Amino acid sequence: MNLSKCFEGLKVVELANVLAGPAVGMFFAELGAEVIKIENETTNGDMTRKWKLPSEDKNSTTSAYYCCVNWNKKVKLLNLKDTEGQKFVHDLISDTDIVITNYKPGKSEELRMDYETLKNINPTLIYAHISGFGEDSSRTAFDVVLQAETGFMSMNGQPDNPPTKIPVALIDILAAHQLKEGILVSLIRLLKTGKGSYISVSLYDAAIASLANQATNWLMANHNPSQVGSIHPNIAPYGEIVTTKDKKQIVLAVGTDTQFNSLCKILDKGELANSKYFSTNKLRVSNRKKLHQELLGSVLRKDSKLFLKECKKYDVPVGAIKDIAMVFSSKKTEKLILKEAKTSRVKTVVFDIK
Repeated sequence: MNLSKCFEGLKVVELANVLAGPAVGMFFAELGAEVIKIENETTNGDMTRKWKLPSEDKNSTTSAYYCCVNWNKKVKLLNLKDTEGQKFVHDLISDTDIVITNYKPGKSEELRMDYETLKNINPTLIYAHISGFGEDSSRTAFDVVLQAETGFMSMNGQPDNPPTKIPVALIDILAAHQLKEGILVSLIRLLKTGKGSYISVSLYDAAIASLANQATNWLMANHNPSQVGSIHPNIAPYGEIVTTKDKKQIVLAVGTDTQFNSLCKILDKGELANSKYFSTNKLRVSNRKKLHQELLGSVLRKDSKLFLKECKKYDVPVGAIKDIAMVFSSKKTEKLILKEAKTSRVKTVVFDIK
């Protein structure tokens, strides 16, 4: 199936800026929809256009940050406080399928871009809205604030170090996925009933919904997670980092007794598998510091290529730690890059349908 034509004929108007909303717009652009991005003329467009690295072209009207979620969109700068700008968008809405917004409370009504106004123009419209802390909150919600207030920072980082932000705007990305799902459900509903929809998701709710096992560890076992680096609270050795003879760092992700037994054989440490400290996952979790020390010395005698090859052969999950430059030097990654004019970014659509 040619995914680039999947939503051919679908029209999307993007009234959102920064990351989460535009990521949703780019999802539909990649799938063949016509995406028209409306930016604020009075501020010279989306604020992320100015979020440049020191190494970027000072004269360019876009930043790398802006480009990451803006690809294959038709961009129009308008002053929506002006009746002419409002009329332009209202005319677009008459045959638009989806509108994406991230206005603070009261702002969409002030600009006449609220759901009630737009659905009167187009009753089958799907109106998708992202908020920060909920539709009744006017707080500015940048990603690091959400990572702080939803528990992510408190868990992230090494013990005895300050709470640490995940170095991707993860909460925005998670909220964007939630909104995509809501829109896709609404498209199915439209096909079945002929009715439009109002969809709303907050960054806060998307973050909480993504706490997964860490949330249930607290809700069911009163385990309040703290900063433990990369290790997994329920599995060992999982997340432990070891260094090879040639100074390469490897992360372990051993999830079963069988995998642990295989790791011990690879390292010529078969006795560990039957040890009273390590023979079961529960024992390994309880004695993980002692286990880590045992593994550090053994891996240090191994060459990284050989160690990785043996782990692959015996189905022991491990990963070589790579920086971003190394990741994008891989041929495996090349197919995931989208180019437009002089800009590049990674795809947001990476599934396939056959």
